Amino acid sequence: MTRRPWAPALALALCAWAGQAAAVDANSLRTRALAATCAQCHGTDGKAVEGEAMVRLAGLPEDYILSQLMAFRNGQRQATIMHQITKGYSQEQLETLAKYFGSKK
Repeated sequence: MTRRPWAPALALALCAWAGQAAAVDANSLRTRALAATCAQCHGTDGKAVEGEAMVRLAGLPEDYILSQLMAFRNGQRQATIMHQITKGYSQEQLETLAKYFGSKK
């Protein structure tokens, strides 16, 4: 049997890579699940139907999205329901949503 002295190092590297990939994938899934809570009104991935009353979130600047979410949350921007919805999210979650929808086209 041929000895492969590099095999343990390769196995360790693959395990480390798989662990990183799983962590990134889990974070991505959490972000998508959070964004999915907006889909009922704003469409899948923030791509609301053109001509409908709801705002398309996909592709809006991240800082604009966050500023509007914060305006809903603190009552500076009037809404029928967004002022209540935004109060249910942490600051970090709102920032994640702004980044997610800002990255979509």
